[in-house]
Amino acid sequence: MTYSAAPKSGTLTLVLMVASAAIGGTLQYGYNLAIMNAPTTFVQTFINETFLERWDIQLENYQVTLVWTIIVSIFSLGGLAGALIAGPMTIRFGRKKCLLLNNIFLMSGALLALSSRAAKSFEMIIISRFLVGINSGISMNVQPMYFGESAPVHLRGAISLSSCVFTSFGVVLGQVVGLREILGSEPCWQYLLASNAIPGFIQLLTLPWFPESPRYLLIDKGDKEACIIALRRLRGCEVENSELDELLEERAQVRGMKPRNPLELFTDRSVRWQLISVMVISSAMQLCGNDSIYFYASYVFKEAGIPDDKIQYITIGTGTCEFTACILCVIVHCGGFTFLPTCKQNYVSWMPYLSMMCIFTYILSFGIGPAGVTGILPTEIFNQSARPAAYMIAGSMMWLNLFIIGMIFPFLVNGLSEFCFVPFGFVCLLSALYVGVFLPETQGKSLSVITSEFHELNFKGQDKKCPLQNQAVFQKETEL
Repeated sequence: MTYSAAPKSGTLTLVLMVASAAIGGTLQYGYNLAIMNAPTTFVQTFINETFLERWDIQLENYQVTLVWTIIVSIFSLGGLAGALIAGPMTIRFGRKKCLLLNNIFLMSGALLALSSRAAKSFEMIIISRFLVGINSGISMNVQPMYFGESAPVHLRGAISLSSCVFTSFGVVLGQVVGLREILGSEPCWQYLLASNAIPGFIQLLTLPWFPESPRYLLIDKGDKEACIIALRRLRGCEVENSELDELLEERAQVRGMKPRNPLELFTDRSVRWQLISVMVISSAMQLCGNDSIYFYASYVFKEAGIPDDKIQYITIGTGTCEFTACILCVIVHCGGFTFLPTCKQNYVSWMPYLSMMCIFTYILSFGIGPAGVTGILPTEIFNQSARPAAYMIAGSMMWLNLFIIGMIFPFLVNGLSEFCFVPFGFVCLLSALYVGVFLPETQGKSLSVITSEFHELNFKGQDKKCPLQNQAVFQKETEL
């Protein structure tokens, strides 16, 4: 049995849906990482002037750095909060509506950032960054879930990897907008911090025109007709029996099951290695130190010996490297990094530029590997009832580790100088070994096949029946 289709416009609909969701989604994450680098000196001066005017206190350099570090790192705590509430929000409101409601946090944060200078309040910047962090935390969890549940199997990897493409594009865009010639100047830094509202407006205007996740409509809402309509719009062709059967199969597996919470996943042996995998890879994504470059690019390149007047232009190269790598995206988890610790720019005049190229190589490796894989992984290895909780755990690990790195990185640069990335090299090596040994290949495989492969790890040495679908229930579903 097949279902009639709409005109052949599904590919365009899917592409436009991806663009609309990502412009107000993961693009915001990259953009908000990048825009904090340009106004560093101006905001630090603003902090010092505020203390002097309010309390007649002249802050020491380390005190200003500490306040600035809090402003930068509070973004990560907001992201952690966003990751924790993303799961319940997606269950209650759905994937699409969750992304739309998420803009409330963004717009509130943009308004506070815009008003902070006139109000002479650096505290408003802190609150603004926390709210923007919540927005990014939600979008980093919900967007890959939305994409993975909406794309056909043969395009699921490519569509989900587009999340990292938009993240890296957001980084480049933030770096360009942060140039002194645009909004990165002393009179305009508050407009730079509030400019993230523009992608949010674009999403609010465009995303309502696109369908909800077909998987959410069928499995969570139980609306088969709405699911078929969504599939018709997204595919632009006849709804394949095999695709609908896969959805019905997954619904049969989770029939009668309530959405699971993170604690239930921690106590369920049948998902032990799935959970370990998303925790390890999500943590490694931040502990490898890549995003700290965007937070503190000025620190990194200044320490590398790059002239001050060239740093802002070289910084754009870091984002461009990741953007290029994400587009190419040949799966490589670790590479290029081992050259970085050998760059001793203090001894040879051309060493700063060799150090710069090592950093670029490292970022290329990150974009080719973990930047793309991490976001899609929970979609591919967890079923519908466990997926929101899995994203909550993965997102929490990512944001918690980003907060830790954000807090310690300036002090790591000061303490280790040109060797500041050596500790991150061990993280890259260990995570690459884990992926190679324990993580099964997921490309082109159905959830039941992936579950079977993890079953062998979860119950190794035990005679346990793999918890796949109930065939009788599934047969009844397919006859509907």
